[in-house]
Amino acid sequence: MKEKTRLVTAGRHPERFAGLVNTPIFRGSTILHGTMAEWEEKKKRRAADEPGATTYGRFGTPTHHALEEAIAELEGGYRSQVFPSGLAACATALTALLAAGDHVLLTDSAYSPTRTFLTRVLGRFGVEVTIYDPTSGGGIEASMRPNTRVVYVESPGSETFEMQDIPAIAAVAHRHGAKVVMDNTWGTPLFFKPFEHGVDVSIQAATKYIVGHSDAMLGIVTCTEETWPLIKRTTQDLGQTAGPDDVYLALRGLRTMNVRLQQHWKSGVEVASWLETRPEVEKVLHPALPSHPGHALWKRDFLGAAGLFAVVLKPASPAAVEAFIDSLQLFGIGVSWGGYESLVIPFNPSGDRVTAKWPYTGQALRLHVGLEDPADLIADLEGGFAALAEIDSPPVARRA
Repeated sequence: MKEKTRLVTAGRHPERFAGLVNTPIFRGSTILHGTMAEWEEKKKRRAADEPGATTYGRFGTPTHHALEEAIAELEGGYRSQVFPSGLAACATALTALLAAGDHVLLTDSAYSPTRTFLTRVLGRFGVEVTIYDPTSGGGIEASMRPNTRVVYVESPGSETFEMQDIPAIAAVAHRHGAKVVMDNTWGTPLFFKPFEHGVDVSIQAATKYIVGHSDAMLGIVTCTEETWPLIKRTTQDLGQTAGPDDVYLALRGLRTMNVRLQQHWKSGVEVASWLETRPEVEKVLHPALPSHPGHALWKRDFLGAAGLFAVVLKPASPAAVEAFIDSLQLFGIGVSWGGYESLVIPFNPSGDRVTAKWPYTGQALRLHVGLEDPADLIADLEGGFAALAEIDSPPVARRA
């Protein structure tokens, strides 16, 4: 079955719900059982880890199970589990795989709240963290220890967009008995197939492209058969539960994700290519552009590109950068990404980096190109550059 078709059909069972096209929203905590025999049978099914078997709302409803089934099928994993946010998914997966005395290799380009959770939370419980250069590939072997249990990857990084050689990293990790955990939010289940490249646990901030409309918070972890029992048990031990309304919005967004992502990809490349021509721009960091240092890895391993990338301006005054951003009408100033709207946010990773030093002095901006017409977005950015020039250009001398 083709990917576009699977996006429409995965996790859907109209025959179970009176022919309804979409799995309904099931809100509930208590699940009644008509007889003791039915109760005992349900407990046995749940103990046997049968998909969809639940005795309490915290363990999921048919709404949750539909999304979990769909994502596992699309990513190529064994089973999936939903969470109330992307960070909750990251934190639970790492907690499940690590214990006191274990060692983690963490890419220097990782989502900063994930880094904070590892160092500030799990670090208090005796987990050691080593930061590695995201471009090192198989060179991580030099940092492996006998107690290394997890190698954490994110490709590309969601701010600085370094590409990682996931198959090479996975080969080293597995040779040393470690698991590879990947934040696959940028690649999505459509544009990167983690389990075909050696990943053991894949994490999605479904808040982004899966929901796709900036109106729900959600995370998803997809596992191999080996890692699934640990993830499931830890999820339940921590009481992690996603709301059924948010899950329903993710299911709705999933059905149109291919159409949306194709446009994000096309428009993102168009806007990024235009930005490369601007004299005010020092560097555009978009893996799908040939100028990106990781372009060959993107072309080898990925099936498409998200609408998220970064641009570094040439040195300009803070007032000029502020004028640039404030003048934008179609790019909103806001955290997150993956919705239909375009966004801009300034960032500076210099203070966070350990191994991958940030080489630029100009202001960096992360852009999310939404579903607006790219010509309008380019015109909006053009207005931004005009506002920047008004602040930083020398005044024109007037005749006496």
